[in-house]
Amino acid sequence: MPDPTERVALGRTAVQVTRLGLGCAPLGNLYRPITDAAARATVDAAWAAGLRWFDTAPLYGHGLAEERLGASLRGRRRAEFAIATKVGRRLEPGVDPDTIFAAVPPRRPVFDFSADGIRRSFDDSLVRLGLDRVDVVHVHDPDQHEGEALSGALPTLARLRTEGVIGAVGVGMNQAAMPLRFVDAGLVDCVLLAGRYTLLDQGGLALLDRCAQTGVGIIAGGVFNSGLLADPAPGAHFDYAPAPKELIERARRIGAVCARHDVPLRAAALQFPLLHPAVCTVLTGARSPDEVAENARAFAMPTAADLWLDLRAAGLLRADAPIA
Repeated sequence: MPDPTERVALGRTAVQVTRLGLGCAPLGNLYRPITDAAARATVDAAWAAGLRWFDTAPLYGHGLAEERLGASLRGRRRAEFAIATKVGRRLEPGVDPDTIFAAVPPRRPVFDFSADGIRRSFDDSLVRLGLDRVDVVHVHDPDQHEGEALSGALPTLARLRTEGVIGAVGVGMNQAAMPLRFVDAGLVDCVLLAGRYTLLDQGGLALLDRCAQTGVGIIAGGVFNSGLLADPAPGAHFDYAPAPKELIERARRIGAVCARHDVPLRAAALQFPLLHPAVCTVLTGARSPDEVAENARAFAMPTAADLWLDLRAAGLLRADAPIA
């Protein structure tokens, strides 16, 4: 059974991460606000559970998540934890009417993958985090900016890695095709793949297979597919939008197979990505100590190989997805 506190290398890098990490978008008031005290209590609970791997971004709460995470980790021994943040959006004064974050500071994210923009964004993140270095920096959502990522963001991060102020260069996306191109070009040490290798969607399998061959570490994010695999009820979300009825039904079918094995759907969703050898760690967001504890318990629950075999036999997992 997986140990959420086990430390492993992130691919071939020297960065050490725990098998389960805390995704910090909820600390930035994702969908609804939480207090500074609740954010600190959530980070404290993750620490008490043995998690030493934290993922954040300027986008999350328009800087608020970085500020809250930095404040919550202040005083902890730096060598004991690893942090990832992201670049590709600078924060400028102003208001973003379309944000999915509540009660944010008067800052709006603006895409900028230029070398200067990356340097400025990274320096601002260090200030918000209260750190002088970051373990991993991902190029964040360059879907419509691949050329700029190739000419500006990725070379700049490579220089920062050489300077020793970051430990690894990554890309964080909700798609697998572009990260696969970056992996094939030898430009990244790790990939944060959100939502594309889950019990509901194994569309990222070719990317994972390539990463296993090349030693690029995979960080599995979005393993609940925006909540659908945590609770497949009417009104559940998939990829940040209301889930189609057919996906809700598929999630329920997966849950029924899990129930026959006395395994909660949440536990299966957390553990499935780690069956692929490229996956080093799984990230889950939490906005309270109770959610941290629930995820840590589910991550460590015993599961039998028969569960994955039955899901495959029912046509609910790809035949070529590793299950052992």
